Amino acid sequence: MSNSTKKREERRSSVRVTGRNLFDFKILSAEQYEVLAEDFEAGISLYNQQQLMDMQMFVGAQNALTKIAEKDADLAEFLQHLDMKMNVLLQKADGSKSPIENLKLRDLNLSGAGIAFICDKKIAVETKLEMRIVLLPTYVFVYVVGRVTECEDDRQENGKTYYKWRVAFTLIMDEDREKLIQHNFRQQSLALRNRRQQRDGD
Repeated sequence: MSNSTKKREERRSSVRVTGRNLFDFKILSAEQYEVLAEDFEAGISLYNQQQLMDMQMFVGAQNALTKIAEKDADLAEFLQHLDMKMNVLLQKADGSKSPIENLKLRDLNLSGAGIAFICDKKIAVETKLEMRIVLLPTYVFVYVVGRVTECEDDRQENGKTYYKWRVAFTLIMDEDREKLIQHNFRQQSLALRNRRQQRDGD
């Protein structure tokens, strides 16, 4: 890769956008991280885990429903109802949890290189995290692993301290980095269009 191409890719990856998305994370032990890193270096997909396969299937269905809704809202609503009913029946049958049960709607500052978010706990720099992100409104699923680079006080609220965690991605599939970059470009374009419409309406 030439220097100019590398710099262009770095600029694309550094574009940051803040928005509400579904998110969950888990702290990894040194041993867990090493296993993932070794597999990744050997060319084994980060998604080669059963729970992630289940997550991809579930989120993929939501992504398909979103696309259908753009063309036929009534059909999408009917299919959404069937999908929810099927999931409820499956959970009752085997006692399993929904693959997105732990995901919470959170404000995330995202780029192709890292993420920042607010948490009510302090964490040590260099801690390794696995993160599951569902980009909204398109329901695109991204699984990444990273290391905490900063943890700083953000605010006091009702006697509680909140911290801003900054995390650099260390293990990420190329296609997932591109998904994040494209998501940010779409969100930027949408924000610009909304501002123009508001300005023209004034």
